[in-house]
Amino acid sequence: MATTLESVLLEYSQDKVIVVDEAGSLIYANAATQRILGYDPDAVEGVNVFDLVHPDDLEAARNCFESVIDASEPRTETHRYRFQAADGSYVWMESRFSNVTDEALGGYVISSRDVTEQVEAEREREIAEERLSEIAGTVGDVLWMFDESWTELHFVNPAYEDVFGESVETLEDDPSTFIDAIHPEDRDRVREAMARISDGESVDVEYRVNHDRNYGRWVWVQGEPIVEDGEVVRIVGFARDVTDRRRRERQLVVMDNLLRHNLRNDMSVIAGNAEMIVEDGSEPAVGRAEIIRTQAADLIDSADKQREIIELLTSPAVPIPLDVTETVDAAVSKIRERHPSTTVETDIPASLAVSSLRELELAIVELVENAIENAVDDDTTVSISAIASDDSAEITVRDECPPIPEVEHRVLTGDWAMDDVYHTSGLGLWLVYWIVDLSDGDVTFASRDPVGNSIRLRLPRADTVPE
Repeated sequence: MATTLESVLLEYSQDKVIVVDEAGSLIYANAATQRILGYDPDAVEGVNVFDLVHPDDLEAARNCFESVIDASEPRTETHRYRFQAADGSYVWMESRFSNVTDEALGGYVISSRDVTEQVEAEREREIAEERLSEIAGTVGDVLWMFDESWTELHFVNPAYEDVFGESVETLEDDPSTFIDAIHPEDRDRVREAMARISDGESVDVEYRVNHDRNYGRWVWVQGEPIVEDGEVVRIVGFARDVTDRRRRERQLVVMDNLLRHNLRNDMSVIAGNAEMIVEDGSEPAVGRAEIIRTQAADLIDSADKQREIIELLTSPAVPIPLDVTETVDAAVSKIRERHPSTTVETDIPASLAVSSLRELELAIVELVENAIENAVDDDTTVSISAIASDDSAEITVRDECPPIPEVEHRVLTGDWAMDDVYHTSGLGLWLVYWIVDLSDGDVTFASRDPVGNSIRLRLPRADTVPE
């Protein structure tokens, strides 16, 4: 070929450029041929390029080339295939075949670039997507991804059809049908949650779905915005069928209301009659009536504790940042109001934030009042202290009471399994345990020498103290 300005520039091209005849024999190859494939351009003249195409890709590559050069009109086609390099390995090439030629060229131009890294990256992505699809196809949760405006569905797994009662195909055709699967009374609340996610806020919501089941299915949904350069570009999330959990919660509430109502009413009648016996009776009936009245009061108190436990277990367990100082101060104020003769000492840092349920104050009050109820003297002293480590904080309640029985303090640490043989009376201690446990913390217990108990609540630290 003539040494023109164009041919000089061609030698500096990053793409491999060759000229072949209609059979595929190589007439010309530029310098990039050696850089990409390792062949000396002059040494490969006359070689049929199709002899170096991977056998699995040969037919498709040849058909593409022949269809281009046989076309009656100017035509170009781009095709990917594997081509053998000088060292025997194969390189993925993306070639542009063209039938535009003239006498000076003496053949057909094929320009190619090495796309091996791109092909491998695409294949890895395809494998990852295939595995993700396999996982998504077997889980019971509904996994989904929308664009930032909820007008385009990027992904939803087959579980959507079973849980929401609508077809995936319908949702793909019209993403707005998503709202049709939701109970009419819940739609405004869901639309509001969708708007909050589009504005960049994480959302946690429960609502009813599935028209075919009379909207009898409850789902718990968590949605997260995907933000790039400060803008929400996609929305991802999952929906979990929590119908059974909601049903159990409703049953718990019903049973709690019935039992608590009946228990309080019946115990109030018993306590009232016992008080009348105390006022009008004589020994030993008065002493026995006093026992009845005391036990009735304890049962009424247990009913109140039961209600607090039911509310705790049936409410979403979402730890939030809490200021330990404010929480302890609020707890101490309640204790001093209820038990003015008790001394409560505190040693709390000026600023310490933990991640906990809001009921942390209730747990502290319960521990102090438990100590007061078991104290030998009315003027007992209870201390509350707190220290911080890198990732957790410890709140410790110390008293001067006789050691808590093992079967009671094992409730605090979660080591005691309730069974038909023994049922602990420490509902308040169960309440403390569940508050801390649902806050991703733990409780430890130790007796003190010569007397006293030390109960430590360890909770995760929060990043900041709430204002």
